Amino acid sequence: MLDPVRPASKPPEQDDAFRPSLPEVYASVHVPTGGRWIRRFLAFAGPGYMISVGYMDPGNWATDITGGSRFGYTLLTVILLSNLMAILLQALAVRLGVATGRDLAQACRDHYSKPVNFALWLACEAAIVACDLAEVIGTAIALQLLFGIPLIAGALLTALDAFLLLLLINKGFRLLEAFVIALLVVIASCFALQIAAAAPPLADVLRGFVPSPRIVADREMLYVAIGILGATVMPHNLYLHSSIVQTRAYGKSVRARRAAIRWATLDSTIALTLALFINAAILIVAAAVFHASGHDEVAEIGDAFHLLSPLLGLGVASTLFAVALLASGLNSTVTATLAGQIVMEGFLRLRIPNWARRLITRAIAIVPVIVVTAIYGEKGTGQLLVLSQVILSMQLPFAVIPLVRFVSDRRKMGVFAVSRWTSGLAWLVAGVIVVLNVKLLADTLLS
Repeated sequence: MLDPVRPASKPPEQDDAFRPSLPEVYASVHVPTGGRWIRRFLAFAGPGYMISVGYMDPGNWATDITGGSRFGYTLLTVILLSNLMAILLQALAVRLGVATGRDLAQACRDHYSKPVNFALWLACEAAIVACDLAEVIGTAIALQLLFGIPLIAGALLTALDAFLLLLLINKGFRLLEAFVIALLVVIASCFALQIAAAAPPLADVLRGFVPSPRIVADREMLYVAIGILGATVMPHNLYLHSSIVQTRAYGKSVRARRAAIRWATLDSTIALTLALFINAAILIVAAAVFHASGHDEVAEIGDAFHLLSPLLGLGVASTLFAVALLASGLNSTVTATLAGQIVMEGFLRLRIPNWARRLITRAIAIVPVIVVTAIYGEKGTGQLLVLSQVILSMQLPFAVIPLVRFVSDRRKMGVFAVSRWTSGLAWLVAGVIVVLNVKLLADTLLS
């Protein structure tokens, strides 16, 4: 069990079996105990933005472009609901990490048997590879669109980002967070300009946020909707967030940990609101530019790039699109690497050098991209990108259910256990995820 002898109100560092998550940066960021509230908030600002990267990676682009071009603004409601689910689940991940001093992988290792832990590790590794697959494709496409680099060569070049992460993390965790936030600003700025140029009808946009029964009734729309869900609520982000929140030196007392949970949750909520804006912006641009002009079959990022400037009447629109895509791909590599390290160390207690871990994961993702590109051409990569997001969605229950179970158990969380209302809402979210995945699987097999 997750250390039932030690109540969560006791500092985790007093446990003989305590092993910090990401020990090289554990409690490395100072948190002021006095002064103005803004100083304490800024001390906790950062992990939420690193988490938000996973909610706007290249996989989101594929599903959002497909959803916007085919179905107009209808799937905006899926983006909104997915983001609300993400805000709740990431808040639970924060609570687990701060209250117990364990990340989600370590908590699973403490609680479940070895066979179950091995199965959960495999499921999470599959999610990380699927996420990495999306990053490889997105970054390679961006390099091709901006610099004319062939897709296969661009995919091979993405292996070099392992060294970028090493350089940044060796300079300190705050520098890594600053790098991520800077790229997020680039992405948000690019899409703010495109939204302004597209000038979508406000009434249609607002109507898109209203749930429609068509989403469940239409199998093709449901497939894309679950792809959006998989691209938005990322299973490995739950492991990552429960770990990197512990980079803050927030103190050992119950009061200090309560404050840490409050500030870290505020940080992730603000960051995920930014992710909501960017995901919605991608779909809105696709709906306003492609769907409205009759180009409802635009599903490839490359097609969107070539059509965006002519249809929008803004020469720089396509370049902004590609720059944002490149920034998204680079950003996502950071979080996927850290998540892989956390999962491997938490479940298996196996430590390998970060560069080796990154190159292994990236090699597994590069191979299918090269094979699909060689056999089916560039069109195949777009379908592979959407498929990777559906795979991510299928892995969600294996991360969500243990998380909700742990934070609801007072024997494990002590005074930090969530309320019955929050627990019920979290179980409802987990149930919705499971039901949607079962329906998708049944429809896919029957078809």
